[in-house]
Amino acid sequence: MYIESDLIPISSLQHFVFCPRQCALAYIENVWDENVLTVQGENLHRKAHLPGVETRPGLKKTFDMPLRSLNFGIVGKADVILKFDESTYVPLEYKHGKPKVKEMDTVQLCAQALCLEEMKGITIEKGLIYYFGIKKRVEVAIDNELRYKTVKAIEGVRKLFETDKTPLPIYSKRCKSCSLYNECLPRLLQKPKKVGAYMLRMLTDKSEDGENL
Repeated sequence: MYIESDLIPISSLQHFVFCPRQCALAYIENVWDENVLTVQGENLHRKAHLPGVETRPGLKKTFDMPLRSLNFGIVGKADVILKFDESTYVPLEYKHGKPKVKEMDTVQLCAQALCLEEMKGITIEKGLIYYFGIKKRVEVAIDNELRYKTVKAIEGVRKLFETDKTPLPIYSKRCKSCSLYNECLPRLLQKPKKVGAYMLRMLTDKSEDGENL
């Protein structure tokens, strides 16, 4: 059992699965920036992030619902929790873009399910992710494989936070879509020789402009 001060944000899991360095920059160094994708995502999430409840026969929707698990040591909020009866709950997440190859979205959803199971004393078999890029809900099975990956991600984030160190960059194609690309400088920092050449070029340019070195 974890205590309140030990809880890690559910949102950090998505960043960690995408890139541990991005997770460290955002949650250890408190570095954040916006790009087109993050702004669009925030706009699309606006309704879900307004707390409230909607009801109709056979269905209750709770928006921006607080979640917590002391067993797994995580805390956060769900975009929407759908309640169909006293024991049937389904977490629903809104995501910009399309379904992703890596499990960053499904791990985040599963973490919400783990919290809800603990809070309500129930078992959740599935969740939903609505992708604005395809305008469609995708059903996600909360099975043993996804639960295992989610627990490993929680352990990875906790270890990252305990070390309090930002991993070195590893450049890949997905770096181009990262909102922290300019702060991370993955291609530059991954190759020390280029760092020296870059600094020399910067100093040379300043000297030619008449600035003091």
